Amino acid sequence: RIGSATSLSSTIINNRLQELVKLFKERTEKVKEKLTDPDVTSDDESPVASPAKLVPAAAPVPPPGGELQGDNPAGDEHCCEMLCCMFKYRPWLDHLKNYRFPTSIDPFTNLMYVLWLFFVVMAWNWNCWLIPVRWAFPYQTPANIHCWLLVDYLCDLVYLLDILVFQTRLQFVQGGDIITDKKAMKENYLRSQRFKMDVVCLLPLDFFYFKVGVNPLLRFPRCLKYMAFFEFNNRLEAILSKAYIYRVIRTTAYLLYSLHVNSCLYYWASAYEGLGSTTWVYDGEGNSYIRCYYWAVKTLITIGGLPDPKTLFEIVFQLLNYFTGVFAFSIMIGQMRDVVGAATAGQTYYRSCMDSTIKYMNFYKIPKTVQNRVKTWYEYTWHSQGMLDESELLVQLPDKMRLDIAIDVNYNIVSKVALFQGCDRQMIFDMLKRLRSVVYLPNDYVCKKGEIGREMYIIQAGQVQVLGGPDGKTVLVTLKAGSVFGEISLLAAGGGNRRTANVIAHGFANLFILDKKDLNEILVHYPESQKLLRKKAKKMLKNNNKPKDEKGVPGDPLIIPPKADTPKLFQAALAATGRMGGKRPLAQLRWRLKELKAMQV
Repeated sequence: RIGSATSLSSTIINNRLQELVKLFKERTEKVKEKLTDPDVTSDDESPVASPAKLVPAAAPVPPPGGELQGDNPAGDEHCCEMLCCMFKYRPWLDHLKNYRFPTSIDPFTNLMYVLWLFFVVMAWNWNCWLIPVRWAFPYQTPANIHCWLLVDYLCDLVYLLDILVFQTRLQFVQGGDIITDKKAMKENYLRSQRFKMDVVCLLPLDFFYFKVGVNPLLRFPRCLKYMAFFEFNNRLEAILSKAYIYRVIRTTAYLLYSLHVNSCLYYWASAYEGLGSTTWVYDGEGNSYIRCYYWAVKTLITIGGLPDPKTLFEIVFQLLNYFTGVFAFSIMIGQMRDVVGAATAGQTYYRSCMDSTIKYMNFYKIPKTVQNRVKTWYEYTWHSQGMLDESELLVQLPDKMRLDIAIDVNYNIVSKVALFQGCDRQMIFDMLKRLRSVVYLPNDYVCKKGEIGREMYIIQAGQVQVLGGPDGKTVLVTLKAGSVFGEISLLAAGGGNRRTANVIAHGFANLFILDKKDLNEILVHYPESQKLLRKKAKKMLKNNNKPKDEKGVPGDPLIIPPKADTPKLFQAALAATGRMGGKRPLAQLRWRLKELKAMQV
């Protein structure tokens, strides 16, 4: 076993040494090329060693049935030794023990702060929903008063922690700078309107319990922490991919809460008049909250079918309910319409564009086959991208943000193009902003044979097929996502080289296009990269074995190939024979060559 371990470690060492030798050779070649040709620039970093480590020549052998005590890599096993036993514990306990609360919190990007706001809003909702219920309905009794008070003071604790721990650590912007100083953040919070409202929320009116009893109305100031609710809405909508769903749920909650408050007021009015005293009040049968809530729904939504009020108090209460119901319900409907309209604004724009295009094609009597392809393009582009033109979405962003988005979307693909490797990184960044996204339908021609190439294509999604052969329909190669073609045409002389094959879309294909005009505008500011690109383009053309004439344009094939030149030594012999004269064989051959040359002319 010792011999096998030694041979295994020797093999690993040899493989590692060979890998290092290969890396050094590649680096030497790059340095040599850079010294011989100063135009070559490279941003490549020095080779990074692979994560493999050198293993000692003689590795210790584990005992039978056991493992080496010192070979346990960090992170694989987490054990806690206690007396004679070893217990595994989870690594997250270490992270929890070593966690340090941040000294400053970014309220716009910190997800932990959004989670904390969720707990604050839950405490606020407890007070807003349960205080009216406990005040109007007989649900708070001496037998369960301790449970109500326990949850109440837990909510107060959440309010207090929000003031002392979180709000005093929130970053803010002053004069264009992000302030993270602890003292400045604390002073900013103490001067804000929110601090005043937070102090009012925690007014200690609970001390009046000793005089008037546990009256839930004394906790009404706890409902004034509404600023945390609206801040939570803004932060949550910013991180949700479909925020309109939350807006619909929130608007529905507004309606349910208004009905909730109205049901509490109806029970209070019934108790004031006397339960079952008239046909209008609640008769005290069944579940009191459900019955009162049913009455509130019929009143606020103005369904009708309610008993007529008898007393003056009942008439005034019912009139106020009708007016409030019409006003509140109309607001809810309008807000729901705005939420749904904002959620479907993109779909509405898509339908209007498609309808306008169909109307235009019908006016000019475009063939149905073309119309069907246009409709297919609209549907696929909308369902795949969620928009018709990506540039319309990014045009409102600053140039720096557009560059950041372009880097995240396109840099991994463009950086793999052999033509642009070694170029100035900033030049590639400028080029990313010029890429255009185009969708091709199945069997659409991306480029045709004989066309002047003025664009480079990068496949973002889908596949394209390169066709060739005598009939022009033989599939030579299929290019998939991440492939690039047409890059040499960007730097070809004479207005662009001609395409040598047809390229069609195999299914739906989404391509990025870079125009030659845009690249030339960029290369004006990067002359070193321009030299490198032209050198690489010539090398690629040479590797492709394309026939070229003196100007670099592909030459036309000749029907009769030109005759090879006569060797110089043979010409000297013919000249000497001519000077000597005679009918020797060389003289006859020279006369015959002159005759053939005349015939060729």
